[in-house]
This record gives sequence, C-alpha cells and structure tokens, in this order.
Amino acid sequence: MLVTFCFISLIVFQSDSTGKLGFHEFKHLWNNIKKWQGVYKQYDADHSGVIGADELPSAFRAAGFPLSDELFKMIIRRYSDESGNMDFDNYIGCLVRLDAMCRAFQTLDKDKNGTIKVNVKEWLQLTMYS
Repeated sequence: MLVTFCFISLIVFQSDSTGKLGFHEFKHLWNNIKKWQGVYKQYDADHSGVIGADELPSAFRAAGFPLSDELFKMIIRRYSDESGNMDFDNYIGCLVRLDAMCRAFQTLDKDKNGTIKVNVKEWLQLTMYS
C-alpha cells in the first residue's frame, strides 16, 4: 500500500506534467505529510488506527482544509470504511489529492476571485492527470 501511495503521490504532486517530482515538489509533499501525520495522531486519540467520521471535519480543518458538509459526506463515502472511519493511508491519500486539486485551481484562478473557466481539454487534463 505504501509503495502505491508514494507512486500516486508523486504523480499527483508534480506540477509541471513531466511525470517527475522535482526537489521543491518533493519537499512540499514531505513537509505536508509530516504535518498531516501529526494531525492524524492528534485526532486518533485512542490509537485505534482510524479517525471516526465525527472527528474527520475537525481533522481536515486542522490539516488546512475547511470543507463544506456536502464535500465531507463525499469524502467519507470515498475514503472511509463502512462505519465512516478513515485509516491513515486513506487520510493521507485524500489530503494529497485535495492539496493537489486546490493548487491546480489556484493556478487557474488568474484573477484570484475564487472562480475559474476551463474548456473540456483543460478540465480533462486537470481531472484525469491528478
């Protein structure tokens, strides 16, 4: 699982579409993983290896992602088990994807107004590659 995660992380996190992760991209990824690991440990207070669905919104906010209730429901359905609990691998995988998508959005939000306009080709490149 860790090898798969690392490979996916490298692809998602590299920003220049070369398929390679440069030093600064690796440093950003590594620093985020260390930060997110600390948050995970904080919210897995009982050391069960999972964070419960009721704690996930706070854990995501602490990791830097204050998301809507609707988005949390989607994330829980995708990344949690049947009980709504999320293990470390899924937590990190989800945050890596969220971070990459947020950075991609910021890149496309040229006037910084919180909206972007993309054509089909740009949308497919953004969603299929990351």
